[in-house]
Amino acid sequence: MSEPVPTSVQIRALLDSHIAEYPDFPEPGVLFRDIMPLLRDPCALRAVIRYWISMLPEDIEYIVGTEARGFVLGAPLAYELGAGFIPVRKAGKLPGTPATLSYELEYGSAVVQIPQDSLPPGARTLVVDDLLATGGTAAATVELVRRFDVQLLGASFLIELEGLAGRSKLPGVPLTTVWSIPN
Repeated sequence: MSEPVPTSVQIRALLDSHIAEYPDFPEPGVLFRDIMPLLRDPCALRAVIRYWISMLPEDIEYIVGTEARGFVLGAPLAYELGAGFIPVRKAGKLPGTPATLSYELEYGSAVVQIPQDSLPPGARTLVVDDLLATGGTAAATVELVRRFDVQLLGASFLIELEGLAGRSKLPGVPLTTVWSIPN
């Protein structure tokens, strides 16, 4: 017998109690939200994964998770859905000649990479990460995935910081978030 899907109220309460906040980390003025308490609690993590799956489109063939917390959350989503998991890595972490995209961040630039043979054309693909903040990494990941001519079903995040307007960098991309936090 499968476990019931938690309600949105239950998930909100669970995340309120399982996301730690660290002011002024990694720099002054930033409020870092840490998912480690959630990851340490197997019952809470399982409830979040069940709830998250209930929000997702059907027939997902591949979950693309962004390094590093997108790996931690994307892999169990892929497992439960019977989908493949593809990691998007930082520069220099993949062998061979990966597909690469450079992008600008608020305070510099970054590079994301994915193995060249990751996604077949037309594959029903969802991008997953833990947090949608300013949207730079999410937009770069979506752009990189689109190079594979897949059917991009959207992007999904555990947490969205609404006040940072990350959605604005993903026009036309269907988005789902488990927990939206107005800043």
